[in-house]
Amino acid sequence: MKFDVLIVGAGHGGAHNAIMLRQNKFEGSIAIIGDEPEIPYERPPLSKEYFSGERSFERILIRPQSFWDDRQVTMMTGQRVMSVNPAAKSVTTKGGEIIEYDKLVWSTGGSPRALPLPGFEMAGVHGVRTRADVDAILAELDDVTDMVIVGGGYIGLEAAAILSKFGKNVVVLEALDRVLARVAGETLSRFYETEHRVHGVDVRLSQKIAEAVGENGRVTGVKLADGTIIPAQLVIVGIGIIPAVQALIAAGAKGTNGVDVDPYCQTSLPDVYAIGDCAAHANDFADGAIIRLESVQNANDQATTVARAICGAARPYHAIPWFWSNQYDLRLQTAGLSIGHDDVVIRGNPDKRRFSVIYLKQGRITAVDAVNSVKDFVQGKQLIVKNAAIDKAQLANTAIQLKEMTTS
Repeated sequence: MKFDVLIVGAGHGGAHNAIMLRQNKFEGSIAIIGDEPEIPYERPPLSKEYFSGERSFERILIRPQSFWDDRQVTMMTGQRVMSVNPAAKSVTTKGGEIIEYDKLVWSTGGSPRALPLPGFEMAGVHGVRTRADVDAILAELDDVTDMVIVGGGYIGLEAAAILSKFGKNVVVLEALDRVLARVAGETLSRFYETEHRVHGVDVRLSQKIAEAVGENGRVTGVKLADGTIIPAQLVIVGIGIIPAVQALIAAGAKGTNGVDVDPYCQTSLPDVYAIGDCAAHANDFADGAIIRLESVQNANDQATTVARAICGAARPYHAIPWFWSNQYDLRLQTAGLSIGHDDVVIRGNPDKRRFSVIYLKQGRITAVDAVNSVKDFVQGKQLIVKNAAIDKAQLANTAIQLKEMTTS
């Protein structure tokens, strides 16, 4: 079996790559191979609307099956690629099937990072990465009163927001001294800590976990380093992902944290591209630092880059990063990267639950966190692209829209 383009990974990046190939008039054969039984679906709603029951699974499909059929995209679900042979231009699945390709697009994302401590292999301990993960959590909820969420990042806090609505006793354990520490400044961290506490979530910072405790192979609590045991019939671990690139690295692709790609998202292997969460690239909005971006926007933009390259209209990847998170009635939208910022401006009043945090580096705007402030998000994004420098007093003045400000 051979395909002109074989896409490994049925997430946002893989699906969008196939869509963009057809939009760019690619007429060759395309297949998407994924290790889940489902056709491509949206991932962000897993810890948001799908978790809360606001959207059914059918409503989070990226496209219905008929769409893929009409565009002659072969779906190979429930299959895992175990190895890549770049010389033969083929992959081998777990079932032993060999599939050849002309171009290979690696869009595998990653797997939830496990907590390497005793007890966290027990029943009742979950990650949140796939539909099966969320379905397993939902299936257990009726028998759960107390739960612990390990990790105060987006996934952990989004899960806490929903589970608190279900009337559960929720404890969030964060190893650092504030939530969202890796992605946002202190103002935003403290704001979200307060919001969660107001909604009844017990947020505990600077926590060191010793182990998970349980009975008959099922978790009953989480034990801290000081001996405190927090009761929990269910534990969610949200401490990041491990990029799923082992097969590429074993085949000789360069990479340490993920797989390295060039400005066109091509790996060091011939005719092999990588996109999305697993692709380490030099990012223009991080001063050229090699980073991975775990976002739908990045996956889609890199998918477009690869589709253009395959179709002979190559353009280097250059897209401003942006992210979002829904928690309670708060809509957080982030543009840019606050890595290495040396100053911040608070625009608006956090107490009114509508404000923005503008991050500066050497006087230039590098990122914006907008809470219930869509205009600041949209207009701030444009200022980041322009590498704008604006007086701090002017930035803080909410009577002036960002797009109306004088830049230098």
